[in-house]
Amino acid sequence: MKHELERIEVPGEHEARERAWSVLEFAFAERQPVERRARMVRPAIAVAVVVATLAAVLSPPGRAVLDEIREAVGVERAQPALFSLPAPGRLLVASDAGLWVVQQDGSKRLLGPYREGSWSPFGRFVVASRENELAALEPDGDVRWTLARRDVRFPRWAGTETDTRIAYVDRSGLRIVAGDGTADRLLVAGVRGPIAWRPGSGFVLAHVTPRSVRVLDASTRKLLWQAPRPGGRPTALEWSSNGRRLLVLSPAALYVYDARGRMVDQNDPAEGWPNVDAAFRPDSADVAVARVHGSQSTVFGLGRLPLQQFNGTGEFREVAWAPGGRWYLVTWPTADQWVFVRAESGRQRIRAISNVTEQFRSSSFPRIEGWIATD
Repeated sequence: MKHELERIEVPGEHEARERAWSVLEFAFAERQPVERRARMVRPAIAVAVVVATLAAVLSPPGRAVLDEIREAVGVERAQPALFSLPAPGRLLVASDAGLWVVQQDGSKRLLGPYREGSWSPFGRFVVASRENELAALEPDGDVRWTLARRDVRFPRWAGTETDTRIAYVDRSGLRIVAGDGTADRLLVAGVRGPIAWRPGSGFVLAHVTPRSVRVLDASTRKLLWQAPRPGGRPTALEWSSNGRRLLVLSPAALYVYDARGRMVDQNDPAEGWPNVDAAFRPDSADVAVARVHGSQSTVFGLGRLPLQQFNGTGEFREVAWAPGGRWYLVTWPTADQWVFVRAESGRQRIRAISNVTEQFRSSSFPRIEGWIATD
């Protein structure tokens, strides 16, 4: 439906485009030759006059083009720094400097030079990894324990208040260790990730193979179900918060499975519209999906509840839900911004933050590793 609407020409759009080009051509034809030393100044003034003239004569479709030009550098009224989060909870963020915890009031703490991480159940601890180490940390950065392993990736923590497990991937495959750092063992050889724990009782873990999606009981190693995986290499696995749906995402496909391994939803992008991220809305089977198409990106919703869509010029990279599901965060490397979007459809309400890389002491754009509710 979206692509069909994009092909509909708005009444007056063609005429507005023709008027705009006529004004532009006339302005450049009438400009006078200038001395060489003035070339860096007067053309800029001429362009400013032309743009002002265009803004005056363009119809609403034409003004929308100017709006897109302004959006090329991000949201105009973005805050210069992260002064607070729009919803309760704490963020876990990975940058070139390491792993950070961000409080609701905007205060940040650098935990250490780790490259990946995730929250423990209830957000009381953080599991973090760097090239050859897995570590359990307090949210203030104090180290509880470490484990030396080669090429550690995808650390994930699950369990109850009294019994937890950490899954991770290293050079040998998919491994499991108790929350206190004991009883480390290889679960499945050769797995390269991604992986995802199912919420709820028991220790049920999803992972992918070259041909399938597999869900197994990590305590007994029993295979619970497997199903064909989507086309392309999966980049993300995520369970819904009630554990009844599993989302499998690749650039070329999006599949949703139920608790028995039956595919209940599929949304493959059109050619040239790769998926970049997707996430379940908390306490819901609805999904927010981020896609890129050339110089444009969009976040839209799948499911029964309407979702306020967000569009922009350049590259979106991640979409992350706030606890409670009233806001979602879009990361926008092209603009060096985070944009918080109120999820309900209707009048769009956003909060944008600029200078993200600088705030996290990074040269590459920071990643969101989790947004968890506080106790």
